[in-house]
Amino acid sequence: MPISSPISLRPISQEEFAAIDYRVMRCAFDCQNELGRLCDEVIYHNDLAARLADAGLAPLRKQLPVTLTHGDFVKTYRLDLVVDDAVIYELKTEIRLAADHDAQLLNYLFLLGAHHGKLVNFRPAQVESKFINTSLTCKTRRQLVVDMRRWREIDEASAVLRTTLLAMLQDWGGFLELRLYAEPLRHFLGGEDRVSCMVGLRRGGMFLGNQRFDLASKDVAFRRRG
Repeated sequence: MPISSPISLRPISQEEFAAIDYRVMRCAFDCQNELGRLCDEVIYHNDLAARLADAGLAPLRKQLPVTLTHGDFVKTYRLDLVVDDAVIYELKTEIRLAADHDAQLLNYLFLLGAHHGKLVNFRPAQVESKFINTSLTCKTRRQLVVDMRRWREIDEASAVLRTTLLAMLQDWGGFLELRLYAEPLRHFLGGEDRVSCMVGLRRGGMFLGNQRFDLASKDVAFRRRG
């Protein structure tokens, strides 16, 4: 399977999600009240999981693996906490939550076909949290129309880029993190060391410095765009 995990998350209603989350957040606040806000992330992981188990919220999955494959490319993510085989929680110890954290959790929801998740940040003076929800399914993420009207097949490496990316979209679907699509492209073009290179830039005769590019071939670079 292109995307695999030891479990399948069960669908739940918004009301059931709210009931689970109420119990989880009570335990999260208890964690911070007792431990403070300066512990390492793993401490909160372990303490919150223990409190949830004591409260009867089961099953609990810590560091749940989700593996993506395409050809001989393999990448495994590990989800911080999955509660009742239904809700994904990502735990943080950051000054504040950021857009990258939203994208990370949304990526996990897409991979498992889940609809409800939450970010929980223990570092601020009061526990910070944010709901991340989606209505997209694994099926709808594969219902894509690819516009190739501006594509130019320059060389063999360009063909590899096109065929690999289209095949990945069929395997994994759309809307995942852009860097997840870029990693296999580098892999199939020869690996990170060969593809990701520093290239000197000049304006006229003046050397401006070195810029990192992903090179499909000696004369062709590619770039991910969001």
